[in-house]
Amino acid sequence: QVQLVESGGGLVQPGGSLRLSCAASGSIFSIYTMGWHRQVPGKQRELVASIISGGSTNYSDFVKGRFTISRDNAKNTVYLQMNSLKPDDTAVYYCNVFLRIRSYAAPSTYWGQGTQVTVSS
Repeated sequence: QVQLVESGGGLVQPGGSLRLSCAASGSIFSIYTMGWHRQVPGKQRELVASIISGGSTNYSDFVKGRFTISRDNAKNTVYLQMNSLKPDDTAVYYCNVFLRIRSYAAPSTYWGQGTQVTVSS
């Protein structure tokens, strides 16, 4: 089994910062892509940012220049540094990890439980 534990969400004022963390543990052979999505009630979950094992990153346009994704491969952890937060960034943030649990198993995507981020004055 694979567990993803997220932390770092909360309430912040507009213009403030938060740092999200997501640690993967359990039966893991190799991790490929790690990323963050977000979702608000009534809307589809949307990609925020992703990072591959080599370190290349991808950002959605609405967070470019404000958010930074990074990973610590030794700790199987992905981070999302969120700066210049706006009320529109309010959402539940989910981490996702694309990994292989065995050398012979097909890779699969796993999701964290989600962490609430609220940007409000």
